[in-house]
Amino acid sequence: MSTAALLLTIAGAVVVLFLLIMQLKLHAFVALLLTSILTAVIVGIPLHEIIDTVEEGMGGVLGFVAIIVGLGAMFGQVLRATGAAEKIADTLVEAFGEKRLPWSLGATGLILAIPVFFDVLLVMLMPLVFSLVRKAQTTLVVLALPLLAGISAGHSLVPPTPGPVAAAGVLGADLGWVIALGLAASVPAVILGGVFYGKFISRYVTVGVPEDLDQDDEDEDGPESDSTPSFPLILTILAIPLALILGNTASEALLDEDHMVTQVLALVGDPIVALIIAVLLAFYVLGARRGLGREDLQKVASSALTPVGLILLVTGAGGVFGQVLEDSGVGEALEETVGGLGVPVIVLAFLTAALLRIALGSGTVATVTAAAIIAPLLEGGEHTAGMVAAVVVAIGAGATVLSHVNDSGFWLVNRYLGLNEKQTLMTWTAMQTILGVTAFGTVWAISLVV
Repeated sequence: MSTAALLLTIAGAVVVLFLLIMQLKLHAFVALLLTSILTAVIVGIPLHEIIDTVEEGMGGVLGFVAIIVGLGAMFGQVLRATGAAEKIADTLVEAFGEKRLPWSLGATGLILAIPVFFDVLLVMLMPLVFSLVRKAQTTLVVLALPLLAGISAGHSLVPPTPGPVAAAGVLGADLGWVIALGLAASVPAVILGGVFYGKFISRYVTVGVPEDLDQDDEDEDGPESDSTPSFPLILTILAIPLALILGNTASEALLDEDHMVTQVLALVGDPIVALIIAVLLAFYVLGARRGLGREDLQKVASSALTPVGLILLVTGAGGVFGQVLEDSGVGEALEETVGGLGVPVIVLAFLTAALLRIALGSGTVATVTAAAIIAPLLEGGEHTAGMVAAVVVAIGAGATVLSHVNDSGFWLVNRYLGLNEKQTLMTWTAMQTILGVTAFGTVWAISLVV
């Protein structure tokens, strides 16, 4: 198959994927698998090898991603069940003061979104925002948008959330680098998209707390501990896995590979081991020592894993699509085509993810699919670990922009803020776009020196 024919086939496969998800409303998991198999047939992969390709693509991604996402979900659920997440929010708000509430809420969202899923945080923290709106006698948008920006940035750009973890797995990126660059890109993005834009757009979208949600949404599904842990203790437990992962990355860059510190950090600083340590610490320090029995902790762990199954299936199916693309030889075709255009791979990564996000709605699906498309361009190239991680963050930034009516997050925000569709576009959609563009600009600038 010629280069032009191969690229047209892949483009057609992406269009078919759009139609299956958007027009036929086929589930993303089934749509990705079906599109992958049809593409494999068309590009000439031997029929008896297609199922092997499917299994290899699914297993290759989930072998790493499933463990990370599962452990991250457990960790986040412990924070939620023990009141640790609320403690972080309350402490940050108190530290920043009432006049700087948007800044404190942006920081709260960013920190908590690293271990806790987007929709869980939104439901959990909106009652706090409602009470702050009444206390400060301000409009809902000026406080809600910074929180949403922080949650969205943490969810889209910083592991161990599913999107960046999946993209890192597909591209073979160092997770320590992804965490560092994801955080660096998130800060200015949250400030511009959440704090500054939230203050600006609140002049035109003046809404108060929705009457039907003006109550405390207490979590009645899980056990609660006898006492809320202290903020320094929570922060320490949050910092331990991040410090171990970043320490591993730093030791590889600064020390010889035979050095004792490098070898030790290679084990305990591996993302899987680091998160196991964090989960065990959270179970004991936040749970067992504060009144949660073994059965309670078992319930917390089980409830954490329930919502991640669907995410893992979609992520794995995206890996299948990526494996088909790799086996088809599209990498060489893309290198030949894009190389002549002179477009940097990081820009192409952002634009690819943005187009997929706009068309498909799901940021996770857009992230995984974009990573699969971009991965062949990085193979064989002399890219530094920092550059590969920057591409991962650029994909996450692209998968954030222009959330609209085909995105479940759009409707979740629409409901919780009591907005109409036009107001949601003016607030949430615009904020997401500013967030993604700012994050991309930041990580692109950083990539020039790493």
